Amino acid sequence: MRALFLAFPLLLANAEDPPIPPTIKAMLDAAMSSGNEADVAVIVKYAKTADPASAPLVARIAGDWRSKRREVAQQALREARFLQLVKGHIELGGYVTTGNSENIGVTATAEVKREGIEWRHKLRVQADFQESLGVTTRERYLAAYEPNWKFDSRAYMYGAAQYESDRFSGFGDRVSLSSGAGYSAIKNSTIKLDLELGPAYRYTRFIGAPAENNIAARGSVDFAWKLSRGMSVTQTASAYIEKDNSTVASKSALLARLIGPLSAQLSYTVQYESAPPIGRVTTDTTSRAALVLDF
Repeated sequence: MRALFLAFPLLLANAEDPPIPPTIKAMLDAAMSSGNEADVAVIVKYAKTADPASAPLVARIAGDWRSKRREVAQQALREARFLQLVKGHIELGGYVTTGNSENIGVTATAEVKREGIEWRHKLRVQADFQESLGVTTRERYLAAYEPNWKFDSRAYMYGAAQYESDRFSGFGDRVSLSSGAGYSAIKNSTIKLDLELGPAYRYTRFIGAPAENNIAARGSVDFAWKLSRGMSVTQTASAYIEKDNSTVASKSALLARLIGPLSAQLSYTVQYESAPPIGRVTTDTTSRAALVLDF
């Protein structure tokens, strides 16, 4: 019995995880210090091959680090004041259009988002304007607001309200209201993909034609891919499908960080109307080059 008692500490020592090799430990510490979860995941992955004996300990340390990060982030969200969680950017630039108007002009866009624990709010305002020899040749305004209630780590309910005015596309005012369900199909530090689907109501006041009230189906895709620390691509698209006139809008953008909060952006936008007024074409495209200021 005494021999077993003396051997017990040795049994405990043998049951402990083997130490992590200094090289792997240094890389793991550096990855965690950077705050990049993708880098930490890579270290955990290759630690299984480099030193299988210590791999469980590496995975456990990384898991504890992720849990602690989530706890700290959640606590920060709970204690933050309203404006502390507001982020956004302002775009200022020029564009070239084809379709109902072929011009070079200026554009301005402001996007604001507030991400809380249960609620996310998104606001976007955009204006395109062109005047040549005292004559306005393009004038488009858009304002959109979308609140999201996150009832799951990935699923949420959304509301969407949008106002548009574009007399060169044949309508003076268009109001769209929608609500439905959304799902974050991909959600990590590198790639984001949100999908939304729901019913919608649209009121359109056409120029030279009667106004229309229609029930529609709305769907949207919001994709972002961070290629590197200074470069990313985004793709947003929305569709209103209705009996008389359906609308599809898409924006593809490439963003490159210049210095600090300043970036350069190239984007290509497509606006499709299935049944435009007489004398208008179905598709407008806009190519933009802009400077983007994050705040």
